Amino acid sequence: MLLKPIAALVLLAPVFADGVSSGLTVHEWGTFTSIADEDGSAVPWVSLAPPADLPCFVNHLSAQCVKCGPNKIRMETPVVYFYSPRPLTASVHVDLPKGLITEWYPQGKIVSSLSPGMTYGFDGNIEWSHVEVRPGAAPGFPNDGSASHYYAARDTDAAPLRVGDQAEKVLFYRGIAHFDVAIEPRFLPDGKLEIRNTGREPIAFAMVFENRRGKIGFRVLRDLRGKGLADPPELTANLQSVHEELAQALVGAGLYPKEAAAMIETWRDSWFEEGLRVFYLTPRSTVDTEVPIRIAPKPDTLERVFVSRVEVLSPAMRETLETALETGDTNTLARCKRFLGPWMERLVLGRRIKISAAAERFVAEAQRPPASPAPCRGETLTLPTEQR
Repeated sequence: MLLKPIAALVLLAPVFADGVSSGLTVHEWGTFTSIADEDGSAVPWVSLAPPADLPCFVNHLSAQCVKCGPNKIRMETPVVYFYSPRPLTASVHVDLPKGLITEWYPQGKIVSSLSPGMTYGFDGNIEWSHVEVRPGAAPGFPNDGSASHYYAARDTDAAPLRVGDQAEKVLFYRGIAHFDVAIEPRFLPDGKLEIRNTGREPIAFAMVFENRRGKIGFRVLRDLRGKGLADPPELTANLQSVHEELAQALVGAGLYPKEAAAMIETWRDSWFEEGLRVFYLTPRSTVDTEVPIRIAPKPDTLERVFVSRVEVLSPAMRETLETALETGDTNTLARCKRFLGPWMERLVLGRRIKISAAAERFVAEAQRPPASPAPCRGETLTLPTEQR
């Protein structure tokens, strides 16, 4: 992967009381996932598949099925990195006014407004009041031995952290929300994809990506204002070229190369799975409005790079799913399981599709609420991790 060399950190002595300089650099990346309706607008949706596996030590909001209710946005895996020339202690507070924080690590303080039995809500928040930033330390980070992509986020030059008795390379959190999406993609009768930017700011980078039975293609749009048109991607690309294009965009937006690589590695299975979607760099003002963050001492530099992902039901995917539902092709249905619920609603509504018994059984099984996360029960491994 062709990446720019990492920017050197300026070694400044932290000055906390006078507000002159903390010597602290903080970087964050995350993803907003939504689904486009026929007209391109984001629709509330419920995943038929549980969220990607997280290590057993990650904290969850509660045993309630908070992700079983319909929301427009899945806020997936924001992680916060700290860079400092010397040890310091910081506090971090994140708000999600139009949603809920649902998972996090290390342990933080959550103030939940959920009543018993509720599966959605607002005024989400999390606070880590005492984060020890420990540059140069090589602590043991928890590892439960699973193949979770959670661990990919650690592969950076960020300082190790400690919150209480828990060590980690990042502050991690996830959530669900119900705010508006700037990009509205829809297919026109002539087969072209119209991409509308309904926000006030231009979209610096957007990518139309498609994976159709293992063949992939993409098209890039830059400085998108108003409406843009794109032909469906030619399925002649390879994942390496997609990774490089995305990495360059992420680094251009403010991430260090290792951070961009860690983000792509974290989502390499999900981002590039079967289907057609639009990725775009979320304007910083949107991130700060929808997910405000407060950090003390105030960082000299704070970069927040969020990729929004909008799933689009392409004509090819529509035909594939209709055939799979009618014939009971559960292998094909499984490849689209996460988005199968909203796709089925669209396919069945106003259309006469005969769903096979096998497909009905598959969907019924997928709709069972996920079990409560299992406790670690002491099997967590502590593996020494060298700073790279």
